[in-house]
Amino acid sequence: MTDWNAYRAHLGQSVTAFATLAPDTMKGIQTLDHAAARTGRLDAKTRELIALAVAVTTRCDGCISVHSEAAVKAGATKEEIAEALGVAVALNAGAALVYSSRVLDAVDTVKT
Repeated sequence: MTDWNAYRAHLGQSVTAFATLAPDTMKGIQTLDHAAARTGRLDAKTRELIALAVAVTTRCDGCISVHSEAAVKAGATKEEIAEALGVAVALNAGAALVYSSRVLDAVDTVKT
């Protein structure tokens, strides 16, 4: 089991250290992060629900930690989060299905 609060704090320290070593990279990621919120077409809760679904599909514990907190603070309920995660599960299953068909295509090209 992960202590998500401790992990989030540690991650903050690690990212700060990284930012000191690679400030331009950090500026770039901050630009990307802020750009998504600038349009105002999606509210913060919706953006955070999307972020959690993407965090699951990319298997990023840091993203899960940060965006879980942000989603709750933006007003997302556990039920809404579960629904967004259900979408992630479905997409991962769909991706596995698509890549399974690619494996079969590749197998068909092997000459025995």
